[in-house]
Amino acid sequence: MADYPGAFGWLMCSSVFKKLNQVMSISKYAVSTLCCLLLASLPVSAFAGASIAPARPTVPSTPAGDTSDPDSMLIAVYKLLAQNQLSAAQTLADNLVAAYPTFRLGYLVQGDLFLMHNTAVTTFGAVKNAPPDKLKDLRDEARARIKSLSERPDPNLLPRAILQLRDDQKHAFVVDAKRSRLYVYENQAGHLKFMTDYYITQGKLGVEKSKEGDQKTPLGVYYITSHLPGARLSDFYGSGALPINYPNEWDKVNGRSGSGIWLHGTPADSFSRPPLDSDGCIVLTNPDLKKLSESVEIGKTPIVISEQVEFITPSKWNQERELASKLINDWRLDVESKNSQRWLSNYSSTFRNPQGDSLAVWFEKQLSPFYGAPDINIKLSDITVFNYPGKGNMLVSTFTQETRYGKNRNVTRKRQYWAKEANRWKIIFEGVI
Repeated sequence: MADYPGAFGWLMCSSVFKKLNQVMSISKYAVSTLCCLLLASLPVSAFAGASIAPARPTVPSTPAGDTSDPDSMLIAVYKLLAQNQLSAAQTLADNLVAAYPTFRLGYLVQGDLFLMHNTAVTTFGAVKNAPPDKLKDLRDEARARIKSLSERPDPNLLPRAILQLRDDQKHAFVVDAKRSRLYVYENQAGHLKFMTDYYITQGKLGVEKSKEGDQKTPLGVYYITSHLPGARLSDFYGSGALPINYPNEWDKVNGRSGSGIWLHGTPADSFSRPPLDSDGCIVLTNPDLKKLSESVEIGKTPIVISEQVEFITPSKWNQERELASKLINDWRLDVESKNSQRWLSNYSSTFRNPQGDSLAVWFEKQLSPFYGAPDINIKLSDITVFNYPGKGNMLVSTFTQETRYGKNRNVTRKRQYWAKEANRWKIIFEGVI
């Protein structure tokens, strides 16, 4: 994101703010006005439980000296304003911009505080002669960041998208485009534990990428394929980049094009970017990208990009996991049965494979190695299962398949996409990866 011209230049001059703070006083009316503006422009639910003008000062959730998390600091500023604790809010805002000198949203909030020393503020972000589109970007970022307070994942619920991980997959990432958040989950012996979340930027035109240059972020299940250090990239990408495998198999068979979808950082002059501001990549702040990179295992770490993440109870999650396991195991038993009709019954008439074969042609190729074999024995391992984001009910499963028939042994890594058709699950894509 380019530097803000003209009217935004003064937002970066904290020394002016500090001088004003020393010589001017603030009325209760001014505090109340700013409170109302902030509450009106941001989710009211984020301030549930905050009392206006408390009988005694309350300690903000982020101490004035703690600068480790800009989101928490920003939220604490708003909470203090809602409680008419302007002096404490201003101290925290000063600390925020001092710790993150390129965080423009912090300067906008600080600017409102100082403007109210000598003028009535009638809007959140009362910067005169500022570009309207830049102000809108900052307001949108404020809403997204504050909403994370009230919409943080319930630790008692699980993301429906992730049903099963391999034992050696330590973490999984889930992107919620609507909330502009990336959630990090840890795999603890097959159970998911929410660890942390980060503010993210997505494509200028939202999600559901379909072609090169459409400025959209793809929806789907992907994997981190490499790590590119910032020293090898231009300043635009910040501290580094984590490319993903877009387009994946399902994208390709559906004709989706494009490439170069990365998770990456921000330029040195920008702490963060607005929620809708990339050409399709997922952008994090440089500190957040560095922390996220510590959880990445190249080629193993999955990232599920959804328009909106659905969270379900553990009992519901177990039901869906067991259903998926049964589907895959029943398919295995049908292949072992040597009954071609049983095997074929698992596949949709709309089935596609990477080579573009019809179901009949593809299935004949699958049968041919087993002609004359007295028996077939299949073992599946390292299984992953995800509910695929987007329209319709879809599952994607990846597994290692060891097949023994006669004196032969074959080991492949296979991926299947399942869709629900007329109340029955069918395989719509299958391929070796």
